[in-house]
Amino acid sequence: MRCDIPESLRWVERTEAGRAWLAELPDRLAACVARWELTVGPPFGYAFASLALPATLPDGTRAVLKLQYPDDDSRHEATALAHWDGRGAIRLLAHDPGRRALLVERCDPGTPLYGLPPDAALDVAVELLPRLGVPAGPPFTSLAEEAAGWAERMPGNWQRANRPYERRLLDAALGLLADLAPSQGEQVLVNQDLHAGNILAAGRDPWLVIDPKPLVGEREFAVVPLVRGAELGHSPAAVRHRLDRLSAELGLDRERVRGWAIGQTVAWCIGGDQVFPGNVEAARWLLDEM
Repeated sequence: MRCDIPESLRWVERTEAGRAWLAELPDRLAACVARWELTVGPPFGYAFASLALPATLPDGTRAVLKLQYPDDDSRHEATALAHWDGRGAIRLLAHDPGRRALLVERCDPGTPLYGLPPDAALDVAVELLPRLGVPAGPPFTSLAEEAAGWAERMPGNWQRANRPYERRLLDAALGLLADLAPSQGEQVLVNQDLHAGNILAAGRDPWLVIDPKPLVGEREFAVVPLVRGAELGHSPAAVRHRLDRLSAELGLDRERVRGWAIGQTVAWCIGGDQVFPGNVEAARWLLDEM
């Protein structure tokens, strides 16, 4: 079966594992199309960690077929969607764990949240986030375990990337993660990639979350991707405004939100052989804000 690879997925060609996954995609796609009797269209061009295609079921239901790149972050995406069962997030329609394939609800019109003015987008987030923060446990990875992994990898990544940011950022992030991880509050389902491009306008609900990378951790962590992310404005004032509004209106401990934001943002400053300057700037602004 023909399997066009969008440019957003070409990064996987840089590794042997990625090339092997790409080689298997046509057969996986054909098997899923046959199993679920789908009609599929060309892949979406924005998907970065999966091959995602518009699909239509035999009864006319509009869906999205996702063939995931087998990374750890998305390992429990289907489980999280099933756990939410459509409350604030897209519904899981079918799942083939062996092929890392998900058939999920399609958002129509699918406009991303960052299309709204920043404060209107934050209004949506304040309404949506409490619906997602439901109690959860295994098999989801805990935030404490994830944070320990970040702390273990950060110094080596920083050295290998030729020290792309000042040592004080690294030391601050390591110290904050060590303090925050063992002192968390109630453990709920949180999404470590809940940025404004992963919340889409929909018909069943006004806005729904897609592409979760789930963890179990305290509520203060849930807003970190929105605080850090550049989609709603990238400046010290914009980052501080999101930190203030989301913390206050969701009843969160502002300093714990800020600490988690510094810790995860520094951890995500380097990915593979790539440095993300926007994350470096956001971490610096969060560390220096008064």
